[in-house]
Amino acid sequence: MGNFILIPIFFFAFILLLLSFFVVKQQTAVIIERFGKFLSIRNSGLQMKIPLVDKIAGRVSLKIQQLDVIVETKTLDDVFVKLKVSVQYVIIRTKVYEAFYILDFPHEQITSYVFDVVRAEVPKMKLDDVFVKKDDIAIAVKGELQDAMLDYGYDIIKTLVTDIDPDSQVKAAMNRINASEREKIAAQFEGDAARILIVEKAKAEAESKRLQGMGIADQRREIARGLEESVEVLNKVGINSQEASALIVVTQHYDTLQAIGEETNTNLILLPNSPQAGSDMLNNMVASFTASNMIGEAMKKENPKPKGKQ
Repeated sequence: MGNFILIPIFFFAFILLLLSFFVVKQQTAVIIERFGKFLSIRNSGLQMKIPLVDKIAGRVSLKIQQLDVIVETKTLDDVFVKLKVSVQYVIIRTKVYEAFYILDFPHEQITSYVFDVVRAEVPKMKLDDVFVKKDDIAIAVKGELQDAMLDYGYDIIKTLVTDIDPDSQVKAAMNRINASEREKIAAQFEGDAARILIVEKAKAEAESKRLQGMGIADQRREIARGLEESVEVLNKVGINSQEASALIVVTQHYDTLQAIGEETNTNLILLPNSPQAGSDMLNNMVASFTASNMIGEAMKKENPKPKGKQ
């Protein structure tokens, strides 16, 4: 009978022994209370407490945590904008008691400070400045939170403004402005390219005209030199300059007719301006033919054919 009584006692004692030990994970602190009163803070490892007397009031994480707060406010130029502020914080090891007992809802407390700072800083800035000075907003939030939360056992590691979201109509207007600016720049570049093309084309045309003029000048110079040499040759055989010029003109005239006659489907009509002009032209042509015959006879006399051997 006594053995049956001892079995429940040993079983109950074993259960109490098991309840006396507990494990605390790394980067965690455990709050121990005795009859509802704070007793101690236990760190990582195997820990012991008195069953039914001591209890675990709570566990506090000592890891770095992040709280994302979305704040809607208005800028200096009356644009409503939403800012996402990420607050990275950690509970100080030496102030676990303050962090657990003083603040009941630490997240709501941090959120309130973030709202207060953001709504005090952003209304001083225009929308464009909010994007440019977002780091200044983050620094202001961290400075305010650091001073306020340090007494409660919270250390603010860093604050970041991770998103700035204006009203959809404002974003559409900003996109249109950006597109207009880019189109303006593109038009300026296209205008500059067209101007450069026109200038270069004009330069090329001017160079072409210059080279063409030089070619014509060289051509005329060579023609004049050829005429001069022809006149000198004719003068040597007793033909004066006037007759030589007439002969050259007639030769060029028939060279032109020959060149035209070589082309098919070509019609040419030469009409004198007046009967007198036609008569004069005919007389000149006759005189030119006469001069040509005289030249031929003179050249034969100066260069007789050699006689063959007898």
